[in-house]
Amino acid sequence: MQCSKNSAESNEKIMIVGPQLVDCEGVSPMKCMQVKAKESDNWEYFYGNIQGFNYESGYEYVIKVKVEEVKNPPADGSSQQYTLITQVSKTKK
Repeated sequence: MQCSKNSAESNEKIMIVGPQLVDCEGVSPMKCMQVKAKESDNWEYFYGNIQGFNYESGYEYVIKVKVEEVKNPPADGSSQQYTLITQVSKTKK
């Protein structure tokens, strides 16, 4: 039986990315982006990376990303893969 391309779980979402990397604790101490879904939300740490997104410190971004579930992720890896669809805005902060 052949799997269809639509069998993988994926969706699109808008993310606001903060202007500074911050110290965070993953498997070991690291620098994380801060993200939120809307302006009124609190910042959350983003431990992974976003394929195709070139982060530049000092700018706040609004981006649209595709989120896909990763089957059998590595023990130290995320179960979700983020890919940039489009950069909506980039504002100097």
